[in-house]
Amino acid sequence: MLKYPCLVLDHDDTTVNSTATVHYPCFVEYMEKYFPDVHLTLEEYFRYNFDPGVVELFTKICGMTWEQMLEEEEYWKEYVKHHVPKAYPGIREILLEQKKRGGKICVVSHSFTENILRDYRENDLPEPDLIFGWESPPEQRKPAVYPLEQTMKTFGMKPEELLMVDDLKPGYDMAKAAGVPFAAAGWANDIPQIETFMRENCGLYFKTVQELKAYLFGQL
Repeated sequence: MLKYPCLVLDHDDTTVNSTATVHYPCFVEYMEKYFPDVHLTLEEYFRYNFDPGVVELFTKICGMTWEQMLEEEEYWKEYVKHHVPKAYPGIREILLEQKKRGGKICVVSHSFTENILRDYRENDLPEPDLIFGWESPPEQRKPAVYPLEQTMKTFGMKPEELLMVDDLKPGYDMAKAAGVPFAAAGWANDIPQIETFMRENCGLYFKTVQELKAYLFGQL
């Protein structure tokens, strides 16, 4: 018997350790070339992705126009092709156990589906049943409830049968709006602002992957 028949996972910094090892280095490299007056530390980059979110980070914090942001996106897409993040230790075991017990795995991410599938293959993770990536129209991306509504419709499930696991506020906002239980993934960083918000608002907060595993399946 599964506690949650469907696990809905964020990708970056929930399943794979990607911001510190891929996305932030790409950001720094791009800014040095094209926006040399913009300097953000890794902690600032994490915080702005948390709130107000990635689009506002580039437009409001970095001062890019929409066209410039799309140019950065193309640079990022090419960079990501050649840099594969590692899955967090223990994530593979969670996904395998979920599938073994007949459960579903869904990914809702601000990365592209092709990169998510590549990361799953390279880290030997079981392929997700559904993916909602950045290629979706803006109105269908996190924090919009569309991915969760479609997941429930596809699998014939109720909100309480899903668990959304994410390290950032857009995932929390999406789950809250859809009435879906939410668990905060606290293993990507130790930034007080993010951890405090997640602990105070999310109900479920896990500092390690192992804590999430124990919650989902008991001590295996």
